[in-house]
Amino acid sequence: MSSTGIPLRRHRIPSRGTDPLWAFAMFKQGRDPVPLVMRRLVRRLERAGIVYAVMGGLAVFAHGHERLTNDVDILLTRAGLEEFRKRFIPKFYEQDPKRGRRFRDRKDNVTVDILVTGLYPGRGLPGPIAFPDPDAVRQRIDKIDYIDFATLIQLKLAAHRHQDFADVVSLVDAHDLDESFAKRLHPSVRQDYIECLEEKRREDEYLKRNG
Repeated sequence: MSSTGIPLRRHRIPSRGTDPLWAFAMFKQGRDPVPLVMRRLVRRLERAGIVYAVMGGLAVFAHGHERLTNDVDILLTRAGLEEFRKRFIPKFYEQDPKRGRRFRDRKDNVTVDILVTGLYPGRGLPGPIAFPDPDAVRQRIDKIDYIDFATLIQLKLAAHRHQDFADVVSLVDAHDLDESFAKRLHPSVRQDYIECLEEKRREDEYLKRNG
């Protein structure tokens, strides 16, 4: 429970209102609560010298597929997570009592999920692909460190969830990727990548037939 007695969870951002076009415009302009929370968090991490890489829907957006997201996902090392807790809890973020790496931004009520080097994407079960050190995979975009493009796709494929596959299909479309990109991915996810590529091509064929 939070200090108000309400469990912390992913939720719709109340200030977005009911108009999806308006909400998307605010998100693109950086005036939506989620990108505002991300930028505040990034400033705090950088001032504290904590290496990070933004992941999740915000990284997908930065890499060319424009979609909304309700939370901030950020990659830290174990030491970075401990420093985050020491410096920022409870002053700026409230800890979820049931999930040790989930927090709530106190100002805007946005969920912040921290992904940790050495743990595993998706359900968290051990596998061939673990979350890397952010220092090795960060890419500077508009003055913020995001996870690099190839690693983003690889981790989304390794997570093996519907939304992650949908994001990969959209990123394939945004960057006009083909089979050659599979060489940049871990062998364990190459077949999943090919299936996403084929799904994108099926969608293209459908649009061509139906206008």
